[in-house]
Amino acid sequence: MNFSQTNKINTKFKKLVFLTFSLVFLFSGFTTNAQKKYTIVIDAGHGGKDPGNLGNGYKEKNIALKVALSVGNELKKNKDIKVLYTRDKDVFIDLWKRGDVANTAKADLFVSIHCDSHTSNAYGAGTFVLGLRGNKKNLEIAKRENSSILLEDNFQDRYTGFDPNSAESVVGLSLLQEENLDKSLEIASLIQNNFTFKLKRNDRKVKQDNFQVLRETIMPSVLVELGFLTNKNEGRYLNSKKGQLQMSKSIADAIENYVSNLKLNTVIEKISENDFVETINNEVEYKVQLASGRNKIETKSYNFKGLVNVERVKVGSFYKYYYGVTSSYKDVIASLDIVKKKGYTSAFIVAFKNGEKVSVKEVNKMP
Repeated sequence: MNFSQTNKINTKFKKLVFLTFSLVFLFSGFTTNAQKKYTIVIDAGHGGKDPGNLGNGYKEKNIALKVALSVGNELKKNKDIKVLYTRDKDVFIDLWKRGDVANTAKADLFVSIHCDSHTSNAYGAGTFVLGLRGNKKNLEIAKRENSSILLEDNFQDRYTGFDPNSAESVVGLSLLQEENLDKSLEIASLIQNNFTFKLKRNDRKVKQDNFQVLRETIMPSVLVELGFLTNKNEGRYLNSKKGQLQMSKSIADAIENYVSNLKLNTVIEKISENDFVETINNEVEYKVQLASGRNKIETKSYNFKGLVNVERVKVGSFYKYYYGVTSSYKDVIASLDIVKKKGYTSAFIVAFKNGEKVSVKEVNKMP
């Protein structure tokens, strides 16, 4: 056997080893991502010694719990959704513990359910998201989490200029805050539209406010005010089984719609053995999308948890941030693994051909 024949065999062997490795990675890792369950935490406001408002003799804590459980029961029918409750019975739960349930579970969404009251005959349903002025506590939580950088080996080299107590060094964290706010506004709008257009409830709009329970969470979150118990007609409706089922169905439908949108943006396409082939195609450019937002963030390594060569691209009024630009699918898989270990759990692979975004699955099909 001559050198040329030996070299050809080695090349074929290397390709076989790589293909085997890639398929194992795809079926064990990417399929799991494609089948990811989205964790939704449903929070029934008040409870136990805290009855909430008592308009017209109705108890907010009871109505909130019944609606919360009904929302959860509806969502449990969806195989892609995992439901957690902050309480599933009449008990008192501290506000910080409600947020802690969601944070510990690394939830994708937190929904808190309440009923409103007023001295007037006000009526109607509304939804609230945390105003930017209330995000300082969340940013402090993220700063504390990021301080673990100082425990890493050689952090001085990888995070040049990073100071966990410096506002300049944690500006990148505002990107996470902004993404959370955008997603919170998205789910709030979906819920509010269902109340307004499907149930014909009086529209009290989507608003921003500084609710403590929302400040405790570090993921997209929304607080729902089902209506006013102090309004006789609305109180009667919200205390009825029909009213509770209608309101809970509207919330659940909105959440499922929101999850569907998340899947479109973050689920990695499943590639079968027949579809996959590793090619170096200079016409195709793969990237890992880290995040997007309206704020223009400097692509310094300390703004992106030590990642270097982050690319920033403006698309409309948004800036998108990419990592690991390459023509090799093998390399972009490795880049995705790196960024997920850094904490960018919603990062995903995108592909571009001749400058246009294309399907990752399509460009990896066998010729």
